[in-house]
Amino acid sequence: MQNVYSNSSGTHRIRVAVPVYLYDCFDYMLSPEQYQQVEVGARVLVSFGRQNLVGIVMEKLPLDAPIDPAFKLKAITELLDDRAILDTNVLKLLTWSAQYYQFPIGEVMQAALPTLLRQGKPADILARVWNLLDLDAESKLKRSEKQQEAYKILKLHPVGTTESVLNLAGIETSTLKALEKKQICECILEKQDLSPVPVSMAQMPLTANPDQKNAIDTVLKYQNKYQAFLLDGLTGSGKTEVYLQIMQEVLKKGQQVLVLVPEIGLTPQTVSRFQSRFHCNIALLHSGLNDTKRLQAWQHAQAGKASIILGTRSAIYTPLPNLGLIILDEEHDLSFKQQEGFRYHARDVALYRAHLESCPIILGSATPSIDSYALVDQGKMKKLELNQRAGSAIMPKIHVLDLKIAQKQHGISQALIQEIQKRLEKKEQVLIFLNRRGYAPVLICDSCAWQAKCPNCDANFTLHNKPYLHLHCHHCGTIHRKPDQCPQCNHTELKPIGMGTAKVEDHLNELFPDFDVIRVDRDSTSRVGSWQKIYDRIQTSEPVILLGTQMLAKGHHFPYVTLVAILDIDSGLLSVDFRAPERTAQLIVQVAGRAGRGERKGDVYLQTLRPDHPLLNTLVKEDYRQFAQQTLAERKMALLPPARYSALIRCESKSQDINQDFLKQHAQLLRDNSENLIDIWGPIPAPMERKAGRFQAHMVLLSTDRARLHFYIRQWWQNMLQQKPSGMKLSLDIDPQELS
Repeated sequence: MQNVYSNSSGTHRIRVAVPVYLYDCFDYMLSPEQYQQVEVGARVLVSFGRQNLVGIVMEKLPLDAPIDPAFKLKAITELLDDRAILDTNVLKLLTWSAQYYQFPIGEVMQAALPTLLRQGKPADILARVWNLLDLDAESKLKRSEKQQEAYKILKLHPVGTTESVLNLAGIETSTLKALEKKQICECILEKQDLSPVPVSMAQMPLTANPDQKNAIDTVLKYQNKYQAFLLDGLTGSGKTEVYLQIMQEVLKKGQQVLVLVPEIGLTPQTVSRFQSRFHCNIALLHSGLNDTKRLQAWQHAQAGKASIILGTRSAIYTPLPNLGLIILDEEHDLSFKQQEGFRYHARDVALYRAHLESCPIILGSATPSIDSYALVDQGKMKKLELNQRAGSAIMPKIHVLDLKIAQKQHGISQALIQEIQKRLEKKEQVLIFLNRRGYAPVLICDSCAWQAKCPNCDANFTLHNKPYLHLHCHHCGTIHRKPDQCPQCNHTELKPIGMGTAKVEDHLNELFPDFDVIRVDRDSTSRVGSWQKIYDRIQTSEPVILLGTQMLAKGHHFPYVTLVAILDIDSGLLSVDFRAPERTAQLIVQVAGRAGRGERKGDVYLQTLRPDHPLLNTLVKEDYRQFAQQTLAERKMALLPPARYSALIRCESKSQDINQDFLKQHAQLLRDNSENLIDIWGPIPAPMERKAGRFQAHMVLLSTDRARLHFYIRQWWQNMLQQKPSGMKLSLDIDPQELS
């Protein structure tokens, strides 16, 4: 039975952030011995309603703190940690995040914890260590290259090599288990050694050009103090070398470096660059790890054993005792913004963390966000430019192909086909970009014009041809078999319209039968390790055609690609979202930047029906920086973010009328209470009005005064949540990046 102490004065109490969708922390009692032992930032198991939950201690209340006699306090169920697992600065960062993004503090705390810690599992886990048993096993491994490679590495380090180190070296756990089955090695569990690992240089740095040297020297002037930098460098200009040389000086001091990348796909090449430069412990933190490995990496970071912490957006909340530098690579990327639940932006959280930790932060990109340019204009960030490509590489030339007049074959202009053939015959690589998965975006009846639409969304089904012909909605996940005949007129001629990557793959195989086509999208890289295999093959000099979606645009170094073709850029020029031109320009420049990064000159071909579009003209005749300055000026004139601060209310229910009535009522309440300091747009139906069988509506709130916007929203939003009808879903998105 739950022990309940009296509410007399002198009660030992703590304030706990509990993972429930409520905006308050809750007080719990504990014994005097527990009160002496517990630390702020530790986990406790508490009873909440009918369930036991893992909470974080936010405050130890003084014995003379007043107690509301109306509440009968519960005692904690169990102390889970004998020490704090979240340090003071991380707790401040999480508290600020909860307040800024107006999300329940207990739910926000979960963002900082690996899954096993959220579940109440012990914070100390045993490490898996591998020992070599058979020193002469080569003859047993002739059939497996992976096992041979693992054996070679184990032979170099035959005793006490941790599994995490072997994984970083590219050896999969399944390969080690296969060797264990053959009694070639054994796995034992040992208590982890979490003492810091000395850092040494594995390779000397490259010679920095003047722009790189200026950036390195400028950042290093601000060691141990806060300063934000925007590293605005052309694609292929050597931003990574700048990072590495600054990291070198920070690591020399025994400090840690936190590096954030937008997606898991970028971590293998980044780890490889770090390992080739430094001998040190590197902790990887991303969703591709299993729960045990993620906790182990988190512990190495938290204890200070890991010198370099490399992760995706949630790694920003990792406790780091000696943080000396934060790097956010590809800072413009939308993946840094969480789009569900706790909708934080890792870029903005990283800036605040650097301020708390008194360390410099570098935001790097070839196509910085308009928001970051605005921070430079406001004097909140220093801009560093890299204006030339590293080595002898030069920027590629952009060619615009007018699809209205071009001769085409399978949707690809004849001129482009000829250029691709020339490059392949010269033993060069070609990259074809199409940001559309599947075989075709539309399936239509040749007789009555019926289209295959998702029954749950205002969207067409996408036709896929692998592993079998089927229709797939990319919005709600519904999958149907492709019908044999039209359900409306029974006609048997159903025609796929438009092109997805799978269809283009078939056409390219037909056009260039002597060369391999490597497709890179979410469908072709779903298996563990598949992207790494593709990446390794691209790094060889064999002539191939790379075909893919945005996965190919994100900062990869492809030294043998000399021609890049973007097959369809027009969809990005027609969006209703005011940020669409920015996203489209970034995409063009990032994809184009994969060309000509080696010794050979690169060219970029854009296929479009709108060759005279102002955005394309600016990018071709000027550059991205000119486009960004024009866009920032236009946003200021139109009073659009970042000229004003914004919040987006998303409302979802079974009826659009219910959405509209509810939002209109609360919009009026906000107008009445905010002294007309908040501009309210809507409510209006969302761009995709029906999704997964439910109706969506939006309401946008804008103000030139961020503090007042947040002040007026806070109580109003919590009242909305309390009054929403049963079955309605509401979400608040502070500084939204998409209006979908």
